[in-house]
Amino acid sequence: MECARKKLEDIVAKCHTENIDVLKIESINKFLLENKKSSSHKEKWLKFLLVTSLLTYAINYYFTELQSKRCTFQMPNLMRYAFRPPESCTFCENVDQIERVSNITPQEFERKYAYSAKPVIVGDATKNWTALEKFNYWYFHDVYNNAQRKEKILDCQFLPYKTGFRDIFEALDMPESRVEYFQSNDVQGDVQKPWYFGWSNCNPETAEEFRRHYGRPYFLPETSENNNVDWFFIGTAGLGAHMHIDNVRLPSWQAQLSGSKRWLLAPPPECYFKCKSFDAIVNKGDIIVLDTNKWYHQTFVQPGEISLTIGAEYD
Repeated sequence: MECARKKLEDIVAKCHTENIDVLKIESINKFLLENKKSSSHKEKWLKFLLVTSLLTYAINYYFTELQSKRCTFQMPNLMRYAFRPPESCTFCENVDQIERVSNITPQEFERKYAYSAKPVIVGDATKNWTALEKFNYWYFHDVYNNAQRKEKILDCQFLPYKTGFRDIFEALDMPESRVEYFQSNDVQGDVQKPWYFGWSNCNPETAEEFRRHYGRPYFLPETSENNNVDWFFIGTAGLGAHMHIDNVRLPSWQAQLSGSKRWLLAPPPECYFKCKSFDAIVNKGDIIVLDTNKWYHQTFVQPGEISLTIGAEYD
């Protein structure tokens, strides 16, 4: 099309030099102008359709592929929340509190809580776990350093929570004075800086070691299975996870192995006028179960013992 228009323009120019009928030339000029406008309009529409298609593909690829992998660049939270599909508020409309239960059967748990997105705290789910006595900062320090000496372990996902740590090895290399940090006006410098971080464990060797000290929570439905990747969160009072919502497809449980954390739960914005917000203290030995893909949540480590939790998704 562009080539043909160029040739016509050359012909018109030649006609001017040869004093050919002006009316005929003006007719051709009018045709060229209209053709140019039409082509420009079509090009704009083609560009719009191309950009829209690419954006749609990118969003779909992000939510279906990249969210299951560790990425060099992550979509900003504001963008991720903007493209989040709205929730049906039926999951939270009739929730009046975060219930506490114990000695609950898998059948009752499945009927009331497992897939309803109703948050619940189970108070007796870790009583046979040796992790409550075994797991602490120095235990993880030794396990990861021993595993690294044998062979280079996989680079699992790491959450520094604004503490500046680059990876799990740097986080597990703090001086003892900072590890044992408690609020005090007598300490100075890095020693008094609180810390909090989380990481996923995707290494078979370390997973085998860790799982010797905890098991599948007894209350989960008999047909359900844990996700292969477990998550750990550890830190001192004054810090925790910011208010956020996860991009996962399954509900999850999180066991408090030491210390305590305050959980703040809020419904998504589209449900603000239909559902309530809640908060609860999860103490050592408790397991909180909720769908973090539906509930916005924030945690605050409580004063006292270092908080340590472990969690996983279940289907």
